[in-house]
Amino acid sequence: MRRLAQAALVAAVGVAVHPVAAAPVSLFGTAEFRVESLAELPQWQRVLRRAEAEEGVVRACAERADRCPNRATRAWVALLRDIALLPPRAQVEAVHRFVNERKYRADSDNYGVSDYWATPLEFFRRSGDCEDYVIAKYRSLRLLGMPAERLRMVVVQDVVRDLPHAVLAVYLNGEALILDNLSASVLTQDSVGHYVPYYSVNEQARWVHTPPDAAVTAAMLGGVQPARP
Repeated sequence: MRRLAQAALVAAVGVAVHPVAAAPVSLFGTAEFRVESLAELPQWQRVLRRAEAEEGVVRACAERADRCPNRATRAWVALLRDIALLPPRAQVEAVHRFVNERKYRADSDNYGVSDYWATPLEFFRRSGDCEDYVIAKYRSLRLLGMPAERLRMVVVQDVVRDLPHAVLAVYLNGEALILDNLSASVLTQDSVGHYVPYYSVNEQARWVHTPPDAAVTAAMLGGVQPARP
């Protein structure tokens, strides 16, 4: 968890910063700056590669239940099959509910380290912490065919608990939905007032988030003007 805050600082430093409107709405009212390189987030890159490498196991599990590594994975794959033809919003709701059924477990208890980003198969075997819920939901929706540009892992500061946290943002029908392991319901971002985003990321790019004041953001990013969605 602590490294989420450290990574937030690293994510704000990079090259090829472009003021583009990559989504129909900006997250939590911030100015967003797209950074093409994911090099500053190696843990995100690693977990995506490892998750993609698991797809053979997922396919085998879908073909034959006795090939699933455990009951939780079997239930996950069955869920994806059952909701494959539902509308996107219904898929989002179902994935959110299913993943949130897993009990929170800290990385120190799970892996004996302060920070570890788990793949879905690892998560469904051992559960995990906030970013692991996000990764499981992200990969679930990708396996259902949702485009990467509609999804972002968002690392935020929870100003109520004074802790770094991670949520999944899903862009549907012109709004950003927030999938949070602390909430049983899928939320609209307008209903969430206690999160301040550090950065957001998907498979294609990462976004630096700064205060909406143009003078502040220009000073922070060397005169680059923010895009207005």
